[in-house]
Amino acid sequence: MNVFGLWAYDCATALIMVVGRSGIGVSKFKKPVAKENLTDLAAIGISEMGPRLLQSLQSFEFNGLSGKFHLLDGQLQPSSFQIVNVIGKGDREKKFWSRKYGISKNLSLPSSKNYSTNKDDLGAIIWPGESNIVPKGWEMPTGEAKLRVGVLVDAFSEFVSVERDPQTNAVIATGFCIDVFKEVMDHSLPYAVPYEFLPFKTPNGESAGSYNDLVYQIFLGNYDAVVGDITILSNRSRFVDFTLPYMASSVAMVVPLEDERTNAWIFMKPLKMDLWVTTVFFFILIGFMVWVVEHHVNEEFQGPPGKQVGMIFWFSFSTFVFCPHYIASLTSMLTVQKLKPFVTNIRDLIQSKEYVGYQKGSFVQDLLKNQKFDYSKLKDYNAFEQYDEALSRGSKNGGVAAIIDELPYINLFLANPTYCAKYTMVALVGPIYNTAGFGFAFPKGSPLVPDVSRAVLNVAGQDVMTRIDEEWLGGGATCAEQDGATVTSDSLTLDSFKGLFIVDAVAPLSALMLFMSIFLYKNWDTLASKDLTIREKLMALAKSFHGEKANSSDASKGEHPTGKDMAVPAAAMADCPQIPAISDSQIAELNISHDEGLSHDEGLSTTGTSFPLHEIMAIVESNE
Repeated sequence: MNVFGLWAYDCATALIMVVGRSGIGVSKFKKPVAKENLTDLAAIGISEMGPRLLQSLQSFEFNGLSGKFHLLDGQLQPSSFQIVNVIGKGDREKKFWSRKYGISKNLSLPSSKNYSTNKDDLGAIIWPGESNIVPKGWEMPTGEAKLRVGVLVDAFSEFVSVERDPQTNAVIATGFCIDVFKEVMDHSLPYAVPYEFLPFKTPNGESAGSYNDLVYQIFLGNYDAVVGDITILSNRSRFVDFTLPYMASSVAMVVPLEDERTNAWIFMKPLKMDLWVTTVFFFILIGFMVWVVEHHVNEEFQGPPGKQVGMIFWFSFSTFVFCPHYIASLTSMLTVQKLKPFVTNIRDLIQSKEYVGYQKGSFVQDLLKNQKFDYSKLKDYNAFEQYDEALSRGSKNGGVAAIIDELPYINLFLANPTYCAKYTMVALVGPIYNTAGFGFAFPKGSPLVPDVSRAVLNVAGQDVMTRIDEEWLGGGATCAEQDGATVTSDSLTLDSFKGLFIVDAVAPLSALMLFMSIFLYKNWDTLASKDLTIREKLMALAKSFHGEKANSSDASKGEHPTGKDMAVPAAAMADCPQIPAISDSQIAELNISHDEGLSHDEGLSTTGTSFPLHEIMAIVESNE
């Protein structure tokens, strides 16, 4: 009879003994449920002594064939266990364990037996592999064979750097990724794993390939693991198993910062274009209305039609220029350096066919190709200094318009104050630009992957990760001048006013060209004359230019807008040494006649002393 038969026998014995001890006689049953099927248990009815019997049974104890009979929470508590050594499909019965005696050879022991839990009392135990040595659990071999860890040679030194010890010729690997791997393998695994770093390079010391090539070496059996800034990607997961990521990542873009003050048309910035058009229109309208009201009584709005039209525009322009709000806004723009990204969308780079840079050997190259970038417009770099040089030169001068890379590299690049002041990061929106992060790669099915992943989680939650990050990556330092931040500046450059100077130069040059065109047109006969030498032509043009200027000046000063007689002020004559002294009454009656060079239509006559025309004009000009 096996143990189950013994348990059944002890249960039946316990039930009989409890009924006898509790004094339960003929048991009465509650009225059963009416059922046609008499084999239904619900038709038997319920004993009225059931609760009393159950209570007595739960507290009943006795020593049966299977040991001590005792119920705890409705469950039979075994008094002992038999220890069996399982070997393959067979077994070997060893000793027993009981709560009273511990490990013992049999269950029937004297009360003087000491309690024992020493495993040596079990005798020889056969372990898997037909070995009698107790195993420590799964572990890597501790012999001469070590875990071959491949590392990339041509990488950013802050993440991975590989050198040779000049004395021992041993490989020395350093960097953020290396320190994280060492912390995981040396201090966070429950067993020892010896390893060595092997650089992925050619015999001449150069890099033997890209990150994809390095990961594929695990599949070929050349490495047992790969450590570095390896991004977890789906195509790489076909050949290796990755641990959980120890650093998050995504793809972003670095572009130059543009200083708005270097914009030649910054003086247009205070107003938007629609507001500019509306403002100019209303200024001209107001100027026209002022001219309509003022031209009859205000001499400033009188004269030839061209002068009156010019005065309308001058009034509008002067009103606008001296507007204090505009000047204040322009001053703010010119004295505060406003930084903004040169490019804000990756689509703009594709449409404008700009040159774009990326990290050499990175998966970003394939990403850009999938985004329909022209392959001839892509340039690879492997140092931050090269990033800076390419961005500074620009796409049109042999450089690039933007650098597209993963977030950890961009953050490290912009942590440099020199680069921070010149460039900014632009986030790329979309699921294609998100990655799983950096992870360690192992062969498919490697038992190290789950253990290393748990160790990565353990390290990531400790202060040691923060220390490693601060040592190599600056602790996530950010640039204070990014995201549209501004810094004050004490000086302005010519570029800030270049547009204004252009407008200021175009207006007078246009007027000069128009004047010269008219002047040359009027003197075309002189220029086309074949009887004059070049020197004589130049002299004639100079005399003509001087003569037109004098006549224009005399005419403008000799005409009186009202057509009345022009009197010579006494003060003017007093200051003129060529004119003899005359009385005030004589000066008041002085007029210029037609005989002295003026037309009868002017209605001017001469009474008293007459003076030559040029002397009279000299007196008036001096007074003015």
